[in-house]
Amino acid sequence: MEIIQIVGLGLVATILSLVVKEQKPVFAFMLATFTGVIIFLFLIGKISDVLRVLENMAMKANLNIVYLDTILKIIGIAYIAEFGAQITRDAGQGAIASKIELAGKVLILVMAIPILSVMIETIIRLIPI
Repeated sequence: MEIIQIVGLGLVATILSLVVKEQKPVFAFMLATFTGVIIFLFLIGKISDVLRVLENMAMKANLNIVYLDTILKIIGIAYIAEFGAQITRDAGQGAIASKIELAGKVLILVMAIPILSVMIETIIRLIPI
């Protein structure tokens, strides 16, 4: 089971980080960041499998692929912003982490505008005048 490997890696890195933190806090931070990147790289294969399934489902349902791509980009922005904010917060920089989260939210809003406008246009066409 992959989750056991991921949790095991996380626990080992946490213990090592706590031990190293007393002597070299910078190395402890780098260890935590490196562990996060390793876990993310481990999951890339799973993420690509999910993307393929979603694309196949969208094609079978005759959905416009542009909307699926936009939604997937929005999800990607959310995950990347969260990951960056967590790493920054781990480094003790909560203010910068908040700015990363704000930037992610603004970028998500910008990406969602085309979908929102299509939804509003559809609703307006459905309302009898």
